[in-house]
Amino acid sequence: MFAGRFQGRTAIVTGAASGIGRGVADRLRAEGAVVSLWDSNEEALLRRTDELGGTDIQVVNIASEQAVDLAMTRSVAALGGRLDILIAGAGISGPNRTTKDYSGDDWRRVIDINLNGTFYCNRAAVREMAQTGYGRIVNIASVAGKEGNPNASAYSASKAAVIGLTKSLGKELASTDVRINCVTPAAIRTPIFDQMAPEHIDFMLSKIPIGRFGRVEEVTALVLWLASDECSFSTGAAFDLSGGRATY
Repeated sequence: MFAGRFQGRTAIVTGAASGIGRGVADRLRAEGAVVSLWDSNEEALLRRTDELGGTDIQVVNIASEQAVDLAMTRSVAALGGRLDILIAGAGISGPNRTTKDYSGDDWRRVIDINLNGTFYCNRAAVREMAQTGYGRIVNIASVAGKEGNPNASAYSASKAAVIGLTKSLGKELASTDVRINCVTPAAIRTPIFDQMAPEHIDFMLSKIPIGRFGRVEEVTALVLWLASDECSFSTGAAFDLSGGRATY
């Protein structure tokens, strides 16, 4: 913990009601940032406001372009007219099925949330950051986007695309003080596990040389460095957090 590291900074965290998003939002606040919490789960967000008090929340379906743009306008106003940091953590795993058995509806839902939603959030944030010339965006991708997990083709494809989006956007804005990076965790035990088949969870664990799942606080520590002023020379990069699983 670095007291005051984000003093005076404003941030939006998507998927902030639980899991990695919740951990990141809490630590940003603890280190001085004013944070707006986005999630599609209204009940969970309302519980967060009861815990935190006075925090801006936005119930957002990030798969909707219009909903993201409206939420961005509202959050920036609530944050005092400026956005410094976006942590794009909202996502779903989708069902665990072979590609030949994967339905088009399930495929589109995973892509709409994990890829299109991340794009809409990144685009809206960059438009705000362009006005000040400063910003930090951290996208939550996955080691599955590097290696491809069997029986998770939509999830793997969506996270590979998030890595590509991060690299492209990082290069576009490299001449500014806006930095865009992503992290590629192996499995982190969060509520997203509830969407997965037990055998898929066992498969993911078997791939991690350290022999355990990652912890939210371990992801949070890396994400906050990427969101800080200290991250000044890295952009368009994917940062491994895989317990030794990733080979590149």
